Amino acid sequence: MEIKQKENTFYVGDEAKPSAELHYVPTGPDKLIVDHTYVSDELRGQGIGEKLVVAVVEYAREQGKTIIPLCPFTKNQFDRHPEYHDVLAS
Repeated sequence: MEIKQKENTFYVGDEAKPSAELHYVPTGPDKLIVDHTYVSDELRGQGIGEKLVVAVVEYAREQGKTIIPLCPFTKNQFDRHPEYHDVLAS
């Protein structure tokens, strides 16, 4: 399943009506606030949410930014994956 990117969003499926998405808000010159993750019922349990988090983590690394995970799902992923802590905002 292909992860696509549009302004402030990583998503799966149709851009107008994605089947899964992770939304972030740039704040300041070097931070991203992840405020929302959604996965449709038909895609749940397939690891799509985790793949969306990986996409935003890789994006933050490429852009030299850190992440503030306000979304409970994303925060849980950061808690479970210490390898993401290099982009965790302090």
